[in-house]
Amino acid sequence: MSYFEKVKELILDLEYDIVHEEAETGILVINKESRGICEMILDCEDDVLIMEQIIFPIKEDNAGHYKQLLQMNRSLIHGAFVLTSSEAFNIIAFRDTLQLENLDRNELEESLNALTFALVENMDDLLVISGQA
Repeated sequence: MSYFEKVKELILDLEYDIVHEEAETGILVINKESRGICEMILDCEDDVLIMEQIIFPIKEDNAGHYKQLLQMNRSLIHGAFVLTSSEAFNIIAFRDTLQLENLDRNELEESLNALTFALVENMDDLLVISGQA
């Protein structure tokens, strides 16, 4: 079984919706809105699973907000809040990586749950940073 097929099987076992898949590139896009996961990208790259969930765009740079995100990262169980830049704006995302060789259901579930935990625990700060509070 390929790593892609293994990840797909685990995601379905965890009752996530697969909204898009590209077996040839190793990409899955998953949803589980009850857990705060909407169009999370799972990328099976060689022997590493890269998981990325866009949280929100930031239209203006603010060093204080970036510092706050770094401080929030300290309390995260898995993964990190990251900054991804585009020409028009910056995007705050949650990103985690896992080794595919020994990946099991519990490890994947814990990593996915870490995103939900990060969103719940940091909701107020994230709303301020996004400009929605």
